[in-house]
Amino acid sequence: MNHTVNLLMSQFVTHDVKHFIVSKPAGFSIIPGQGVELAINRPDLREQGRPFTPTGLAGDRVLEFTIKAYPDHGGVTQALHQLEPGAELLMSEPFGTISYQGPGVFIAGGAGVTPFLAILRELAGKGELGGQTLIFSNKAPRDVICEAELRHLLGDRCILTCTGAAVAGYEHRRVDRAFLEEKIGDFKQRFYVCGPPPFMEAVNAALADLGANAESLVFER
Repeated sequence: MNHTVNLLMSQFVTHDVKHFIVSKPAGFSIIPGQGVELAINRPDLREQGRPFTPTGLAGDRVLEFTIKAYPDHGGVTQALHQLEPGAELLMSEPFGTISYQGPGVFIAGGAGVTPFLAILRELAGKGELGGQTLIFSNKAPRDVICEAELRHLLGDRCILTCTGAAVAGYEHRRVDRAFLEEKIGDFKQRFYVCGPPPFMEAVNAALADLGANAESLVFER
């Protein structure tokens, strides 16, 4: 790990997702969409680094992370959620292949929305949200990360689906080939895809089947 940083504050944004505000090392820069590896600087955890995507603006004086805990795993995310301000974290240099390459459709499953938060917030600051669409799949409304902000930024181009609950204001469907064909008119544009591996594989296969070019698909390879 290249940097030692401090947790400044944390707060819940959903029942199992927290925002973490972390000190930013001098000279550190990151492209929206890139990730870093984080580990807790304790003897039992400092070798257990995990990848997370900063979700704040590139020019912020602190780093923001939006991290979901998985209590049943009993692992790093759960330990992160239990940290108090002042805790030390170890952080790597940025890495990753997700970066903004022009207007398109962002397709996210669950916590896979985090790299897109960084990109969409950066575009909002530049007044460049026109032409962007978000399709965001979760199990239930309470799982939707930053829902109010995303609806505000994108309006009717924020399409939220909930696979486990039929609730007004959300599509009660999976993001499959039929859904994509119905919601998207142009498959020659760019597509940004992030989520659990089975979700990404299924979405990428459906997009390719519908005519999307391989070079227009942006995802973590």
